[in-house]
Amino acid sequence: MARLHLFDLDGTLLHGTSAPVEISRQLGLEAETAALDQAIGAGLIGPPDYALQVYALWAALTEAHVIAAFDGAPWLARIRDVWAEIREQGDYCAVVSLSPSFFVERLTGWGAHAAYGSRFPAVPFTEPVDPAGALSAAAKVLIADRLCEQFGVTRADCVAYGDSASDRDLFRAVPLSVAVNADRHLSGISTHSYTGLDLWEAYELVRHAR
Repeated sequence: MARLHLFDLDGTLLHGTSAPVEISRQLGLEAETAALDQAIGAGLIGPPDYALQVYALWAALTEAHVIAAFDGAPWLARIRDVWAEIREQGDYCAVVSLSPSFFVERLTGWGAHAAYGSRFPAVPFTEPVDPAGALSAAAKVLIADRLCEQFGVTRADCVAYGDSASDRDLFRAVPLSVAVNADRHLSGISTHSYTGLDLWEAYELVRHAR
């Protein structure tokens, strides 16, 4: 039976940062967005409010800013090697993130079979963001179920990789999970834990598990 590997983005594939912070860095607004990250992490605001507030910060955002943010972000090493190996094994890999869709979806170019993020309009913005399109921790599980159906697997065939509270629901829904540079929210509910800067090393923990 094929397996489906489900990767978080912020704090997992990206080390010590989030896609919104890296995007905002291009506009000189990283401090404002880091404060929003802290607020949502503490439960002071929800995903819809977060989406509205970062959308307002990004009024001047261009595609060139997004490309620079993506190319300059602190990615873990060997992401593309891991996804190439997963494909060669006949398995599937997907990214499911609360970050903006226009950033997350770029990862299909690195070999992900699918990439889902909070729905944002195309850059540069010419229409408003719909806060209802902001993903939540619970939405990650719903998307995982949709991907299972698409790829002909079940939750029992899934491996989740994440770092924080937004991954907690998904970790509880699947049998194998790797906490990557994780915070206290995943303590005791992950089957494996990895600290470091190389995705291949995290992948090795579950590479041969079936």
